Amino acid sequence: MEVVETKNLKEGEVEAFLKRPPSSSSAALKSSVSQVIEQVKGKGDEALRELTYAFDGVDMKDFRVPPKALAEARGRLSTAQAEAIDRAFEQIKAFHEKQRPLPYVVEHTPGVRCELRYVPIQRVGLYIPGGSAPLPSTVLMVGVPSLLAKNPTKILVSPPQAGGLHPAILYAAALCEIESVYQLGGAQAIAALAYGTESVPKVDKIFGPGNAYVTEAKQQVALDPAGAAMDMPAGPSEVMVVADASGCAAFIAADLLSQAEHGPDSQAILLSLCPELTAAVKQELSRQLARCARKEVAEKALAHSRLITCAHEAEALSLVEAYAPEHLIIQTKDPEHFAAQVTQAGSLFLGPYTPESMGDYASGTNHVLPTYGYARSYSGLSLSSFMRHMSVQTVSREGLAQLGPLVMELSAMEGLDAHREAVRVRLQEEQGR
Repeated sequence: MEVVETKNLKEGEVEAFLKRPPSSSSAALKSSVSQVIEQVKGKGDEALRELTYAFDGVDMKDFRVPPKALAEARGRLSTAQAEAIDRAFEQIKAFHEKQRPLPYVVEHTPGVRCELRYVPIQRVGLYIPGGSAPLPSTVLMVGVPSLLAKNPTKILVSPPQAGGLHPAILYAAALCEIESVYQLGGAQAIAALAYGTESVPKVDKIFGPGNAYVTEAKQQVALDPAGAAMDMPAGPSEVMVVADASGCAAFIAADLLSQAEHGPDSQAILLSLCPELTAAVKQELSRQLARCARKEVAEKALAHSRLITCAHEAEALSLVEAYAPEHLIIQTKDPEHFAAQVTQAGSLFLGPYTPESMGDYASGTNHVLPTYGYARSYSGLSLSSFMRHMSVQTVSREGLAQLGPLVMELSAMEGLDAHREAVRVRLQEEQGR
C-alpha cells in the first residue's frame, strides 16, 4: 500500500491520492450488456439458455429451483450453519422492523384533508451474486426488508452452480418467504427480471449487488420506461478507517484486509492521526496478509489502497466527506464525536470492537450500500426501499371555498386557464345552489 503524510502533499494532491480505481464502464462493456439485453427481450427463455451456457458453462433446461429444494435446504446444512443464518435473520429483521414508515393525515385548512400512505412495490427482483462462495447474507439483506414490506411478488436470481444453488442460499430464501428462485446470473438475469420471459416474471424494481456487467445492466434497464427501476448505482466495495493514537494496529489491518479480499478492484484506506500508528498498521498488514486465504486478491486491491497520515482531525473529516466511503470505521478516543460530524458515508462502524464484518452479517444493519462516491446522494437499502408512498387529498365544499380562489389566482398567474376553470365551475355550481 502507498503511504503518505498530507503535510508532504501540495493543495489538491490529497484528493488526487484518494482517487478510486477506474470504473469498469467502458464502451465495450456497455455495448456487450446492451446486446445481451436485446437478445433476452427478443428470444426470452431461449436466449437465457444460450447465454447461460456461453457465460456459465451450464446447460439449463429449467431455471426455476423446485419448491422441494427450498423446503429441504435446512436439512442439508450443519446445525451451526443453520443456526447462524437463523440468528442473523432475527437480528436483521429486528432492525428493519423499526424502520416501518407511518402514514399521516394533515388538515391545516378546514375541509382540505391530505394524507401520505405507504404501499409495497408489487413485484421485486432480488439479485444474489455467485462466485467462489455462497452469499446467504445478501439473501437476508434483500429478503428481510422485502418480507417486512410485504411485496406480493418476490423473484430471486443467482448464477447457476454445478450441483445447484447452495443450500445456504435456498434456506435463507425460504426464511424470507421467497418461493420463486431461479438459477440465472449476469446481465441476462437482470434483463429477464426487467422484461420478463416465458418462465421468469417481470418485476418493477431490482435489488442487490453484482459485478460490472450486472451493474451496467441494472442501469440500462432502469433508463427504459418498459424496464425496471434499480436500488442504487454502485461500484467496487470499499472501506475507510479513521484512527488516532488510541487505535489498535492489528484491528485496523484486519479491517483493511477484510475489505481488500472482496476483489482486486476493492479499495481500503486508512486516515491516521498518528504517524506511529500508520507505521504499525503497515507492519501488521504485511504480517496478516501472509496468512490471508485470498492473498492474491487482497494484494491486487492493496496496490491501489492507501495509508494516509493526516495533520489533524478536521483534515481527516474533510477527506471522509470528499471520499464519501461505503463503509467508514472510526477508531478514535471519542468515535461518537467524530461520527456526529460525518454527513457522507454509507454505513458507520464506531469503536475498536465494531469491525465492518458485523454489518456485513449480523449486527442488523443492511450491507447493500452505495459505493464509488454515491453515498453523497444515495442511502443503503432499508425497508422504505421496498415501498412507495402515495399522497391522497380530499377537499370538501368548505375546503374548496377556502382555497379555491387561491388556486384560481395561481393557475391564472401561470397561464393555465383550464386549471382555473376546473375550480371556477365548482365554485359557481356551489353558489348557484
